[in-house]
Amino acid sequence: MSVNKGKVVVTGAGGYIGTSLVPYLLESGYEVRAIDRFFFGENWIKNHPDLEIVKADIRNLEDSHFKGSFACIDLAAISNDPSGEKYVTETLDINFSGRVNNANLSKKNGLHRYILPSSCSNYGKIPADQIADEDFKLNPLSNYSTANAKAEQGILPLADENFCVTVLRQGTVYGYSPKMRFDLVINGMTYGAWSKGILPLMRPGTQRRPALHIKDAIRAQLMMLETDSNKINGEIFNVGGENNNYSINDLAEIFQNIFKNLEIDWYGSDDDRSYFVSFEKIKSIGFSNKFTAEDGIVELVAKLESGEAIKSDETITLAWYEKIEEWKNKIKSMEIDGKLLKR
Repeated sequence: MSVNKGKVVVTGAGGYIGTSLVPYLLESGYEVRAIDRFFFGENWIKNHPDLEIVKADIRNLEDSHFKGSFACIDLAAISNDPSGEKYVTETLDINFSGRVNNANLSKKNGLHRYILPSSCSNYGKIPADQIADEDFKLNPLSNYSTANAKAEQGILPLADENFCVTVLRQGTVYGYSPKMRFDLVINGMTYGAWSKGILPLMRPGTQRRPALHIKDAIRAQLMMLETDSNKINGEIFNVGGENNNYSINDLAEIFQNIFKNLEIDWYGSDDDRSYFVSFEKIKSIGFSNKFTAEDGIVELVAKLESGEAIKSDETITLAWYEKIEEWKNKIKSMEIDGKLLKR
């Protein structure tokens, strides 16, 4: 039986990473206060005696959401570039201002640790002959990455001897989760290859980016709860491994080795975002990734075959946000004096 290690506040608990992180924390002996708007539904997290589910908006959290807790893992965010470009104000309000507020509330209410999952996309575009370590100049090229970079700058100064603040710049996450996303590059490629024998590739193919299996992302977050604070306080870590630094062309070759007779479907204009990343710093404190793209692809294919992973509107973030807006507008157009059928 696990020893109780304290309560962890997880914002964005109903999302892609959150729905895998929460059960992992519970299994590891933590209590969890899972906070989310639950735009994607509330049935992805199973009940547990050490789980408290709170339905709330990241922009309106208060002292009560943090009191009595040991740490906060602040996942809540508008979670990709297309959504960030459409919802500019909301992305800044949530990904930047909301998370800075959460860090301040965490410190005010006596939490010991605050972990900000950020993104390697903050590096934007770097020369092909260079590799970005944590001190490399940031060059965010989207509203999403700009908000992440601002959040890092806003929360790191809060670190002191009683409040451990850590930033995790994650590669593009992939792999199976109860609340699936097929708008992430490896997941989307896997679905296309499995369902139609078509491999969707964004032009030009030479763009480079680190990837990170969702299980490795979660392992890194747990590690930041348990590592000596002197090693991680006020620090930024790139999360991943050199064997997960891929170009799109590298990924295409991997898929062609797993699936036979794939048809390539090039799409989009040339993607300027391109960067390889160093993971030496996180390796120095004992972290190494366990999974590769091949592992994630094979696992996800098995989940698709079994019916555990299903593509739907909810698995494409921007499409789901747009559908919610459409429903809202339809309902509003049918209301009279703010009511529908019932008076």
